[in-house]
Amino acid sequence: MITELTNQLRRDEGVKPSVYQDHLGFWTIGVGRLVDARRGGVLRSDEIDYLLANDITDRIESLTRLLPWFKDLDPARQGVLVNMAFQLGTAGLMAFKQTLAAVERGEYTDAALLMAQSKWASQTPERARRLAKQMKDGTWQ
Repeated sequence: MITELTNQLRRDEGVKPSVYQDHLGFWTIGVGRLVDARRGGVLRSDEIDYLLANDITDRIESLTRLLPWFKDLDPARQGVLVNMAFQLGTAGLMAFKQTLAAVERGEYTDAALLMAQSKWASQTPERARRLAKQMKDGTWQ
């Protein structure tokens, strides 16, 4: 029954890979999944964790492809770059050319200083402070 019902619902509801408003104007995703809080739509914790895991994997794969030296960093410093790519987008992180060059050279104190002096740091100061410390020290914050 599950297979037949899945096929039927995919046909009847349609499949949308991004958020959209249904015929009543409520926010929906995927196959008719209501996510509009006005109608009690929510994501369960396991669904949020699944999406986050996919997003982290995507960022790691992108950074591994774009920065061949990324795989040689310790996990805490890899985490800094993944976190920044998560917030800024991979393209946004790649605009940190001087910071990335310092990281590649292993000049983590310089990289942390450049991070702290960026526009990004003025926009999200607490996050930037924690990530700059993590970059400098190589310990998770």
